[in-house]
Amino acid sequence: MEISVTQDGNKATIALNGKLSVATSPDLESTIQGLPADTNEFVIDLTDLDYISSAGLRVLVSTEKIAAQRSGKMLLLHPNEEVSEVFDMTGLADVFTIEA
Repeated sequence: MEISVTQDGNKATIALNGKLSVATSPDLESTIQGLPADTNEFVIDLTDLDYISSAGLRVLVSTEKIAAQRSGKMLLLHPNEEVSEVFDMTGLADVFTIEA
């Protein structure tokens, strides 16, 4: 999986490309933890994400909690149909802010 980050003040845009699985989720977690401590807005671009596992979902839930603790927000952008189905099946579509 490829991860690219653009930082603009307290907003980080993180674009994911490939598969967010048990093997790659530590990379995303590490990327998020490595962002400046004042980052409180997380925009996760899922346009090129092909697959997400439960390990990937855990990282997104954790990121949502970090954003809330910092009085910020997390926004998920453009998930494909398969990734959207995972959010729906797990009930996370009601928790996350998702922009199609």
